[in-house]
Amino acid sequence: MNIHEHQAKEIFRKYGVPTPKGFVAFKPENAVKAAQQLGGDLDVWVVKAQIHAGGRGKAGGVKLARSTEEVGMFAKELLGKTLVTHQTGPEGKTVHRIYIEEGAEIEKEFYLGMVLDRASEKPVMMASTEGGMEIEEVAAKTPEKIIKVEIDPAIGFQGFHGRKLAFGLGLSKDQVNKFISFAQALYHVYMDYDANLIEINPLIRTKDKKFVALDAKMGFDDNALYRQPEILAMRDLTEEEPTEIEAGKYGLSYIKLDGNVGCMVNGAGLAMATMDIIKHEGGQPANFLDVGGGASAETVAKGFEIILRDPNVKAIFVNIFGGIVRCDRVANGILEATKLTKVDVPVVVRLDGTNAEEASEILNNSGIENIISANDLKDGAKKVVSAAKGGK
Repeated sequence: MNIHEHQAKEIFRKYGVPTPKGFVAFKPENAVKAAQQLGGDLDVWVVKAQIHAGGRGKAGGVKLARSTEEVGMFAKELLGKTLVTHQTGPEGKTVHRIYIEEGAEIEKEFYLGMVLDRASEKPVMMASTEGGMEIEEVAAKTPEKIIKVEIDPAIGFQGFHGRKLAFGLGLSKDQVNKFISFAQALYHVYMDYDANLIEINPLIRTKDKKFVALDAKMGFDDNALYRQPEILAMRDLTEEEPTEIEAGKYGLSYIKLDGNVGCMVNGAGLAMATMDIIKHEGGQPANFLDVGGGASAETVAKGFEIILRDPNVKAIFVNIFGGIVRCDRVANGILEATKLTKVDVPVVVRLDGTNAEEASEILNNSGIENIISANDLKDGAKKVVSAAKGGK
């Protein structure tokens, strides 16, 4: 789960992480009032579109206003606008709220972030002198400009972690302790809120030598939300894929992707392997869908319904290993789906395990013409990729 920039900055401030003052606004008139309330010595305000995606500045979602009239003008321009960035995809995201923030005198921009490194099984804090740029681009072209420290949760963030980052950024001696305090506070935010991502891009050093989080991005471990009611209350469903929300209500793990081969699998590991082999055979998965171990005919039918809402889906691959979930349940779910939803694309089915023979009989006697049986995983992948391309 992700939250908006203004929400992340609220959390930062609780931990003493400096941020510019600002107010969220949902209407242009509220934006003007926010600017008037902020005032400021510079008579400069920043009007920021609030969406769950990076690249807002390049897409025109961050405006510098030099009067309250300009604040109102930019607010009208941004609210309701569909913002397309490199992270939203071509469909973009609609701006429902904006953030009005006081201006800052920037001396230098940096990047500072935290993620979980699954290889080392530790949080990693990263810093770079290339603040304001897309960190993915920096990592690809100049990886030496990214300084990383692994942090063992058993000992937490220590001074030597901060010094390695500070020296790597080329900070002067009088700035090192200020940076370490900033980074240490950020670590506590990450750990206390079960975050899996924090990004400050840019982290700025102002002309009076203070470190300030000019931007803020936070993502959280969904499995830990039960103990983070404050974060759960910040959830903005308008920023999430509607089909993913609906799938969650039925116990389905669904993530929409950009391909044309729909996937219905049980078990996250098998789902990932299925997507990999579809790619290997020259296809593009349209989704990740794990129906789980306790899938019923009704949940399988709901899975079909959700997959088929994607107009890009040209074929569906049902790949089920019957361990906890019985194959005949899945077969009945496929039949139920054809009654509730028009399944007008080829469906390649590979069922193995508990009651696989009974499932085959159910499907063979169904009279449904567009169901194609597969002998194994590789055979199924070849057949579904061919079907998605219009082959037989």
